[in-house]
Amino acid sequence: MEIEIFNQTGEKIDKELDEIKKILVDFCKREGLLNVIFNIIIVDEDTIRDLNKQYRNIDRPTDVISFALEDDDKVISPNEIRILGDIYICLNKVYSQASEYGHSFKRELTFLAVHGLLHLLGYDHIEKEDEEVMFKKQEEVLNYYGINR
Repeated sequence: MEIEIFNQTGEKIDKELDEIKKILVDFCKREGLLNVIFNIIIVDEDTIRDLNKQYRNIDRPTDVISFALEDDDKVISPNEIRILGDIYICLNKVYSQASEYGHSFKRELTFLAVHGLLHLLGYDHIEKEDEEVMFKKQEEVLNYYGINR
């Protein structure tokens, strides 16, 4: 298993990113995902706005965008490693949404990382039924690690 986190913002949040990585490593182990690779990239509002515009044709910043490599079928390298993709998280949105929703920076960052990872694993929230499944899974994960609102 390989999870890389890249902070492209210059903000000093290394401790928080280390905690997120530990949670995601443990979550993957508990889910039996021992052969996965994915990245989390922490970016500013301009960068995520550009990504949102380029890939989703939506000209505004968003909180998280996932680029899954397993859209059609499983992308498995010759050594049986699943390369899941990349998760981009907007640091500005982490701060503003934590304040807006009245919870901690850690909770919002963890929520967005888990949300992005679930997208890489094939979860979605376009249809109501799928949204219920995905959001229930998010809450289960956050509750398991004691990261509550």
